[in-house]
Amino acid sequence: MAETIKSEKKKVAFAKLNNCPTSPRKMRLVADLVRGKMADRALNILRFSQKEASRRLEKLLLSAISNWEAKNEGLNVEDAELYISRITVDSGSMLKRLRPAPQGRAHRIRKRSNHVTIVLDSKNNTQSI
Repeated sequence: MAETIKSEKKKVAFAKLNNCPTSPRKMRLVADLVRGKMADRALNILRFSQKEASRRLEKLLLSAISNWEAKNEGLNVEDAELYISRITVDSGSMLKRLRPAPQGRAHRIRKRSNHVTIVLDSKNNTQSI
């Protein structure tokens, strides 16, 4: 039983980006573009997107691909048909600042951050032992 679970986990690779100084709403816009796409197609989408969050997601996706390569040393990335099975964007810590406002008041500025997790899976289930 443990061996089957271990072999199933070998096909899945993930990467995490914590405390990214971008608002989660802006990051979700870019994450929705690549959700469920093949890894090479997602890299092209992120590379040519003009949003600032796409640069960070591109590096994270490359990290997840290299994590998959480290887990599966004998396999080729092109043959594995990697795709983004899950991508989540959660809100992170918030820096709170005060900005002066008229008539002696103060407005609160919230500088948001987020946590992104990308999970890659292989459509090609052949494993060479």
